[in-house]
Amino acid sequence: MPPAQHPIESESYRILRSQVDTARLLPGTRAVTERVIHASADLEYATDLVCDEDALHAGQRALAGGAPLVVDVRMLAAGITSRRCVVALDLAPAVALIPGPVPELTRCAAGIRLAAAAHPQGAVWAVGNAPSALRELIRLAARGTLRPALVIGLPVGFVDAAPAKAALRDSGLPALSNRSAKGGTAVAAAAVNALLSWNPVL
Repeated sequence: MPPAQHPIESESYRILRSQVDTARLLPGTRAVTERVIHASADLEYATDLVCDEDALHAGQRALAGGAPLVVDVRMLAAGITSRRCVVALDLAPAVALIPGPVPELTRCAAGIRLAAAAHPQGAVWAVGNAPSALRELIRLAARGTLRPALVIGLPVGFVDAAPAKAALRDSGLPALSNRSAKGGTAVAAAAVNALLSWNPVL
């Protein structure tokens, strides 16, 4: 049985629901959308998030079954207190950035490559910081070397964040993303936490 909400949290959700109609959303989509809006105080996520209910169920089942949870950076892992994460960036401490405005392989992308070798099938992946990490994840999946249960792709930034998330949606992978350049580790952590605390009636 989930713990009772703190009065401030309950009031926050009451205000949220008075400003955004989430009752019309499917259960998984509602759980994620409300958690993300609650964490960010950004009502635009109600229309900016792109949720696939079947993919969210698959991710929830994988997490409930103990599947690995791989995240791109430590800050995202810090926001997920109920579950130990594999931090991709920590796997590639010696990889230097290639000179140029957009490096061919960033440390995050290199970490994703190493994490994929260790967890090629059935993991839940969450990217909240680096579009390059999401690009590498998509590339590995296209090659058939990575089969994730769910990809939570919510990197932030003006350089390639929105296009990388569009590429994720076009890839056919089970995914949760958003359309705009906004996102970030707090938002990605909120999405993961929503799935960890969500108990769908099967």
